[in-house]
Amino acid sequence: MGRAKDGRPDGTITAGSDFLHLDIGEAPAGGRADWLAARLRDAVADGRIPVGGRLPASRVLADDLGVSRGVVTEAYRRLAEDGQVAGRGRGGTVVVAAPASPPDASPPDASAPPPPPTAGVFAAPPGAEVFDELRAAPAEIDLTPGRPDLTAFPRTAWLRAERAVLHRLTPDAFGYGDPEGTPALRRAVATWLGRRRGIRVDPAQVVVAAGVSQALGLLAQVLHADGVHTVAVEDPGSLGVRQLLRHWRLDTPPVAVDAHGLRVDDLAAGGAPAVALTPAHQFPTGVVLDGDRRRRLVEWARRGGLVIEDDYDAEHRYDRPPVPALRAQLPDRVCYTGSISKLLAPALRTGWLLVPPRLHAAVVEAKRMADLGNAALPQLVLAELMDSGALERHLRLLRRRHVRRRDAMIRALRAHLPGAVVHGAAAGLHLMITLAGDVSDVALAAAALGRGVKVQPLSWHGQRPQPPGLVLGYAANPAGDIERGVAALGAALRESR
Repeated sequence: MGRAKDGRPDGTITAGSDFLHLDIGEAPAGGRADWLAARLRDAVADGRIPVGGRLPASRVLADDLGVSRGVVTEAYRRLAEDGQVAGRGRGGTVVVAAPASPPDASPPDASAPPPPPTAGVFAAPPGAEVFDELRAAPAEIDLTPGRPDLTAFPRTAWLRAERAVLHRLTPDAFGYGDPEGTPALRRAVATWLGRRRGIRVDPAQVVVAAGVSQALGLLAQVLHADGVHTVAVEDPGSLGVRQLLRHWRLDTPPVAVDAHGLRVDDLAAGGAPAVALTPAHQFPTGVVLDGDRRRRLVEWARRGGLVIEDDYDAEHRYDRPPVPALRAQLPDRVCYTGSISKLLAPALRTGWLLVPPRLHAAVVEAKRMADLGNAALPQLVLAELMDSGALERHLRLLRRRHVRRRDAMIRALRAHLPGAVVHGAAAGLHLMITLAGDVSDVALAAAALGRGVKVQPLSWHGQRPQPPGLVLGYAANPAGDIERGVAALGAALRESR
């Protein structure tokens, strides 16, 4: 039986293709190849088919349109003669060039000065889009914090784990899963946290989320619905976390951070019912919440406060012993979140959230309504990496590499910014430096970008006045790039004085 085709008012039968929504009924009699070639040229010109894009196989498109294959091959031949497409054998027919601009198109004004490289990034106080803008800004060397070494992604181990997972999967595993996460990953995360962070947790308490950002967003929604409208934050502290909490309608009063971590006495005096902090490796200062402050924070929580513990890069430590997670001490008053973004890659969008039992059902419901749960296959592959020991081996490799790059950055800072004070070198993926004198760290970051180097000014991460400084990531750059980047910073600083 022939396939169904659309009926037109005049009684003729036509067919159409999902590709560009082509309708052969629009083609004039005897001019189908001309019509199709013109539609393809238009699609290449306006970007619907980009350069590098592949056209459908001629047999497939002819079948979709209900025409002879010769009509499609003739249209493709005409585009090839114009130099717009080329046959690539088994690679198909590929767009290799867009059509030339029409003669009356106005060329760009070559005499107009290019926009300044800092426009939209450092020219105004940071808005919600600032990190996207900074990532998009062209630069030769990126020293912004939070960037892992993406070249170190364990492709071979990932492929091996993926093959093992696919080999044993049953068909029903490809259906909709549990919004809390796959049982395999929840078990693997529970084991990982017990072994590496001192947290004893039942896998049933683990909620898998699309990174720490989503975990915090889910928690913020639940807290707001539960009547919590204020979450105190560290100062200085992560601008991104502050923006996210405010997006979910939570106030974020600042609590000072000093050499011992969050000032718990200030937290208690402020009256906020909850606090978000990074106790194992404070962002951006790198300090560890010391023993006395931890005890005071636990006491504050036992009196009714709620702690949101962001354990964002706790695995990356070099010159100090491990610090147990706060969640290990007080599971009923601590919400804990972590991810593999700094360990494998942010693109995997995989993290986890532990909450007190009274909040668990509401968090799961928020996750269900957000996206029905993370993609199952990457979860299963990650669980395989954790269970097999491959993730721990990868972490050991990263630590050795990070130490070399951190040391390279410290040497470069001593050589090119000798007056800078370095903070937080014992762990993590970044350093913070503070600068003496009358320096605008925003202007310095802008000048550095003008020299091809991306950094973040410390003032971005403070709600109250802070000493001028920069937050510098070292994990993603080889030693030579770190040396050149810091040298450019030193030159920019000297020029500004």
